[in-house]
Amino acid sequence: KIYLCVVMTADRGLCGGVNSNICKLAKTNFKKILNEGKELKIITVGTKGLDQIKREYGKFIIKSFSFKDKKQISFNEAKIIGDEIINLFNRNEFDKCILFYNNFKNVITQIPQAQQIIPAEKNSDEKKDEKTFSYEFEPDEEEILEDLLPKNISTQIFKAFLENAASEQGSRMTAMDNATRNAGDLVDKLTINYNRSRQASITKELIEIISINSFVIDACLLLL
Repeated sequence: KIYLCVVMTADRGLCGGVNSNICKLAKTNFKKILNEGKELKIITVGTKGLDQIKREYGKFIIKSFSFKDKKQISFNEAKIIGDEIINLFNRNEFDKCILFYNNFKNVITQIPQAQQIIPAEKNSDEKKDEKTFSYEFEPDEEEILEDLLPKNISTQIFKAFLENAASEQGSRMTAMDNATRNAGDLVDKLTINYNRSRQASITKELIEIISINSFVIDACLLLL
């Protein structure tokens, strides 16, 4: 069985542990796949993921994408990746495809996800409510699926792009806020240390002046 793992990360850093958390989850799955004797293929999206994964799993990377020149990711970029996955599947180059990305929960919390997109998995709620219905398709079912399935893959990838973008900005805002707060604390500590050193220096100079004056006064009294 051949696994295709698509690891989606950002092209820029300074956003906390967003990228490293995705790569950590992906590497855990890579190790599990290889330990089970399965074949592994990797596609990376984003330079940060490529930099972290190629050190240990570089020989399994078959394709890498980077959109750092794009100010805003659109559905077209998701379609490029989706078309690549569909082409690989049509050539029977993998059996199962897993997508790794961050699920945005809130500004503080981003949860790494491993989502199987080929073959598609049903949600547990859908399985419970599953009933048998008879449908008529126009045009036929195969023709509809041939058109909809590639679009579904691209849609899932675009969703992952959006989740990653929200996670990246939320984590970056938190990281920058923490950095600003830490810098403020450091400035306060340095200011206190500086004031203490300056006060100690002034006190030392005053003691030296007083000592010299006392010596001069004593000398004058002796002369008298």
